[in-house]
Amino acid sequence: MTVATLVSNITPPLKADDTVEHALGLMLELRVRHLPVVDPEMTVIGVLSEDGLLDAHSPDQTVESLLAAEPVKVTSGTHVFDVTKVIMDHELTTIPVVDEEGQYVGIVRRHDLFERFARMLATQESGAIVALAIDERDLSLSKIIYLIEQNDVKVLSLSTEAHDDVVGVTIKLNVRDATRIRHLLEHNGYQVVAAFGEDEDEEDLLGRVQEFMRYLEV
Repeated sequence: MTVATLVSNITPPLKADDTVEHALGLMLELRVRHLPVVDPEMTVIGVLSEDGLLDAHSPDQTVESLLAAEPVKVTSGTHVFDVTKVIMDHELTTIPVVDEEGQYVGIVRRHDLFERFARMLATQESGAIVALAIDERDLSLSKIIYLIEQNDVKVLSLSTEAHDDVVGVTIKLNVRDATRIRHLLEHNGYQVVAAFGEDEDEEDLLGRVQEFMRYLEV
């Protein structure tokens, strides 16, 4: 799954001779904090941040005069996971995308990437959520999915996050009540750190959310 489908070419890049005032106005209009800068050949020569523009000596200063480091960019054939890593590593709100010849083709917004992940994780689908903590050496995702789906429940999505030698596994199910699956997993030796069912009352749900947040802080 490449980032090509998320590229927006509607947002104009900054030109080297654009002023700081123009760049800040464009960022405000587009509601982003980073924009690429291109030369007349549409080669990306930098990425400017809102903070960098605000530190400029004059609103009439050109954006080219503020460029320093090599530009951060990705190609349209880059996987969305890799693009997300680059964006998070550099704390960007947008990232420029270039073609195989290195020419600017558009940007990808962090917001659009996160929306894609939300769809991948079935966050808009109805269903309960179960969170597990598993020793890395014991992790077998196929075993977990098999165990759940052998009991007439479908796994809509599954994600993992490593915490030292422990892996947190979050599972979205196609049932509204997580109770039966929680008991099933615990019966098979899994540590269930939280379970959220759509039919739970507000007080019980709040308690489970707090329980899960305490787990994440460990």
